[in-house]
Amino acid sequence: MMLIARPLLARPSLASGLPTRRAPCVMPSALRPTGRGLLLALTTLCLLSGCRSNIFRAEMLPDELRVAARINPRTIDLSRLAGTSVGNEVVATGDVLEITISAGLSEQDMVTFPVRVDEQGHAGMPIIGDVQVAGLELQAAEAAIVAACIYRGLFTSPHVTATMKQRRINRVTVVGAVETPGTFELPRNASNLLSAVVAAEGLSEDAGEHVYLRVPRQSKTATSQASAPTSGGSASGIQATGHSPSLATHDPTPARVGMDSQKINLTEVARAGSRGFPVPDGGVVMVERRDPEPVQVLGLVNNPGTYEFPLGKDVRVLDAIAMAAGMSNGVADKIYVIRQISGQSNPVVIQLSFKKAKQSSLSNMRLQPTDVVSVEQTFSTVLIDTLKTMNLGVGASLNALF
Repeated sequence: MMLIARPLLARPSLASGLPTRRAPCVMPSALRPTGRGLLLALTTLCLLSGCRSNIFRAEMLPDELRVAARINPRTIDLSRLAGTSVGNEVVATGDVLEITISAGLSEQDMVTFPVRVDEQGHAGMPIIGDVQVAGLELQAAEAAIVAACIYRGLFTSPHVTATMKQRRINRVTVVGAVETPGTFELPRNASNLLSAVVAAEGLSEDAGEHVYLRVPRQSKTATSQASAPTSGGSASGIQATGHSPSLATHDPTPARVGMDSQKINLTEVARAGSRGFPVPDGGVVMVERRDPEPVQVLGLVNNPGTYEFPLGKDVRVLDAIAMAAGMSNGVADKIYVIRQISGQSNPVVIQLSFKKAKQSSLSNMRLQPTDVVSVEQTFSTVLIDTLKTMNLGVGASLNALF
């Protein structure tokens, strides 16, 4: 009998008790992640190994990590900022009055003259002198002039008529995130924050929630009225930001050098209600402008990249994937949201399921600007990609043969 030599197989020896040797498990080259997939896998592995304690499930996310709904300032009810307007009959500094004084029955006993109310609120009239009229309605101003004539012994029983010839116009500058920035003339009795924004044709698309109101330091009455709500602290949405001596207005008088500034949160003051924010002559309204912020979408999407975060709108995980033209792999399900938290060196990683995100708002969580959404490789996605590659290879071979 002829003996045929066979190679010995590497089998364990039960008698010797030696450990079993196993051939190394090598993934076929078709199944190995390469290129972008390998880079993404390595990046995710390094990220997760460095901040394992900061991994959360989207469904069990702590409240402090949840993103509140974004507010679009253009939807805020700004009418609540109007406050109480000044009556048309009230005399103010800068107004021009026409005064008629009749001391008898003939026209020769009647005199008519214009007078401008000065910054101290006085109407300086010939012969009669100064009479305090600012803050009075026209009828009360007439009575004050009659009393001054009698008190000074000029007339015994005069008849006085006061009419408004020209109201003072405030020149207010509106800049920032409004449709038409510029300098506008506003009637003194309607010179407030709301009127200034309306004159500039409203807030623009990129407007923020904050408005900076700067008023000339000399206008103590308007400043005190506008500053009155600040006693409520941050809850009122108003914050004094100090004195700006370097800013000058178009009024060259030395008393108006410098500006008092306030920071107003439109959302908070509109929600709480407001007595209005008067803007005096020379006032400046600056509406905060928000720059577009990014959100990054990586991994198994058709167009990975960085996209602008829409201003004033909520963006959820599925919205971000839609920005990147959807999934590139039909079985992809594992998603990481990588979020940098202020004051922390390592980011927070939030894991969620694409399937669950389509069914639940907890999984389809809100994003914030600078978030990174990464659609991850898994064994299923690699297998599907491999089968696609093999299919293409077989198809190409058949086409070459036939």
